[in-house]
Amino acid sequence: MNTSGLKRALALSASAAALHLGTAPAAAQQVVPAGSEISFTSRQMGVPVDGQFRRWNATIQFDLKKPEAGKVGFSIDMGSVTLGAADTDAEVVKPDWFHTAKFPQAQFQSSAIKATGKGRYEVTGQLSIKGATQAVTVPVTLTQTGSGNNLRTTATGVFPIKRLAFKIGDGAWGDTSMVADEVQVRFKIQLSGMAPL
Repeated sequence: MNTSGLKRALALSASAAALHLGTAPAAAQQVVPAGSEISFTSRQMGVPVDGQFRRWNATIQFDLKKPEAGKVGFSIDMGSVTLGAADTDAEVVKPDWFHTAKFPQAQFQSSAIKATGKGRYEVTGQLSIKGATQAVTVPVTLTQTGSGNNLRTTATGVFPIKRLAFKIGDGAWGDTSMVADEVQVRFKIQLSGMAPL
């Protein structure tokens, strides 16, 4: 191969490599557990009751330049729930509530992500709890601190679910004058590995 042919071959190889890199999926971000939590607030006789899940896993693959191509998945250990009192924690895992012996995991898998403003997104997907699945749309706000290898991105949001749609609180607990149907789910997920906003 002459010099000009070699140059053309190298140029084509470089172009192909650049095209491949440009279409490669974004690397998955890593959750920073110390800065993350998933919690919820229900209302019993009009009084707010706060709870939290202590064990869960998340898979997040998100490119700020192409949010619509992102994927978000969560798996929550329902037996890790706590409402801050041992007797309540023992009750909420029973069949009338989460029935964790039969349904140990709750799952969320995104189906669409839409940018709604700078650092703001709507994540739509399927939420499965206690054998029931419902579509939910979750508002997410991203903020960042640090820089370089110490850059941390925090995703926060609140969204409502209807507990009775997931058969949470069967039997006498289905009375919404005792325990409200709507539950507010909150999350704060800190991530490493995301580009600057």
